[in-house]
Amino acid sequence: MKTKLNGKRVAILVADGFEQVELTKPREALDKAGAQTQIVSPAGDKVRGWDEKDWGKSLRVDVPLKKASAADFDALLLPGGVMNPDKLRLEPKAIEFIRSFFHSGKPVAAICHGPWTIIDAGAAKGKRMTSYPSIKTDLKNAGAEWVDKPVVVDNGLVTSRKPADIPAFNRKMIEEFEEGKHPQEAESQGEPALAGAI
Repeated sequence: MKTKLNGKRVAILVADGFEQVELTKPREALDKAGAQTQIVSPAGDKVRGWDEKDWGKSLRVDVPLKKASAADFDALLLPGGVMNPDKLRLEPKAIEFIRSFFHSGKPVAAICHGPWTIIDAGAAKGKRMTSYPSIKTDLKNAGAEWVDKPVVVDNGLVTSRKPADIPAFNRKMIEEFEEGKHPQEAESQGEPALAGAI
């Protein structure tokens, strides 16, 4: 497992209020598998996590969102927390960054409330997904097929429901990130493989 993701660059997109364990545990698994992980955020030098019922740790931002390009990464991780995706949905640059991963067929992993931003990126339609139950209706209204399972994989998109699903989420995320680009994904978006790159 240690070398599965050698040379792979993974963006972790978050704003203040991300669920801390949904960033730290998947990041630890990615790092152990050999990936280079970088936190991308609109928050400034540091971004603050949420630890279940109160504010958690602040983590260093590696790439400011305004300087981030999907072209510099091989895959994208979208942690949850309620505040985090709610803030990202209001950031046009964040939505375009996410959209670019789908348009280029690069794998994306989202957990809990993380899939909220996938709706705004226009990439939920026709996908089989799961999420935290409170956004089930939002995903269905966006055209996704929502299922209640610990982890769901659909053509390079990995989704899970909650922190308890993290072990299953990590395993599938590493598998999909190792596989790399899914060309069919770029075609299904009705865009050339490189469209939307920023």
